[in-house]
Amino acid sequence: MKQKTILITWGIGYIWSHAVIAFEQTWYKTVIIDNLDNSCLSTYRNIWEILWYKPDFYEVDLRNKEKLEEVFKKYSFDWVLHFAWLKAVWESCEKPLHYFDNNLVGSLRLFELMQSYNVKNIIFSSSATVYDSNRSIPTFPPKGERSFNWFSENDLTWNTSNPYGTTKFLIENILNDLSKFASFNVINLRYFNPIWAHPSWLIWENPDGLPNNLSPFIMKVASWELPYLNVFWDDYETIDGSWVRDYIDVVDLIDWHLKAYELLENLDFSGFIDNFNLWTGKWVSVFEMIQESKNATWKDIPFKIAPRRNWDLASVYCNPSKSKNILEWTAKTSLQDSLKNAWKFYNK
Repeated sequence: MKQKTILITWGIGYIWSHAVIAFEQTWYKTVIIDNLDNSCLSTYRNIWEILWYKPDFYEVDLRNKEKLEEVFKKYSFDWVLHFAWLKAVWESCEKPLHYFDNNLVGSLRLFELMQSYNVKNIIFSSSATVYDSNRSIPTFPPKGERSFNWFSENDLTWNTSNPYGTTKFLIENILNDLSKFASFNVINLRYFNPIWAHPSWLIWENPDGLPNNLSPFIMKVASWELPYLNVFWDDYETIDGSWVRDYIDVVDLIDWHLKAYELLENLDFSGFIDNFNLWTGKWVSVFEMIQESKNATWKDIPFKIAPRRNWDLASVYCNPSKSKNILEWTAKTSLQDSLKNAWKFYNK
């Protein structure tokens, strides 16, 4: 059987480097494109150490169509995994045009070359931020009680709460039209809050300075790298007043991409598109996350209540049943195991 060749955009980043490793270990050839704007070459060296060889890598910005086309000329791609996104919600609110330029223009250049070179299969890294931010659910009853309303793939996607989510929403709609009118096969994988690391202990989320995401922030406080955690307000209509999210282990997340790939690979027609929520189905509040981290690290996690941020939503969590029924996959790693693995990394 001929080995399939997959282009992975921004394959040097925290999450997408895991995808490179997973697909290489499943006997696919991967080609990495990354402009190193939000990643570093040390991760590429770690990929090399894990695999014992170097996957092909090109330092290319997707917005540079000429350089990108040079890569397309060298390979006969079967698939594209598109991860080339600036993704900090707060930064997108401060620099919306920068996000539109990188996320939208880069994607359009990629899609143009995919069509020119007859590469019609794509898995797109989307997000729950595409859902209507003003929708009345997911909601919670009075504090102290739990609710199990959540977003499903049938809910409307529009009216996003930040420019980052807007770029995801727009690209999903562009891909929908490419599926209808250009015979693209597309899967949009919508997820949020992937956490922790590769079991080799060589790739994990350890940003410089103040982290954007909750889990690495907590770990930096537990390891005394930062003095305290900022909890952005405590009066939301949730179980305990803090906002609520669903956290999925990054290894589980990438395994989901392999399942999505298998689904598309078995198609016998063109023009397919579908959307999947990638979640555990087990939501956690900020205060619960702090307590779970204390249990995992045996460390105190001091925190301060900080002002609300206008881009934060009270609760963002989704129904994962479609992925379970169609892709036959559910998350395997518990939150406690993810946090224990995270603490091992920091101790290392």
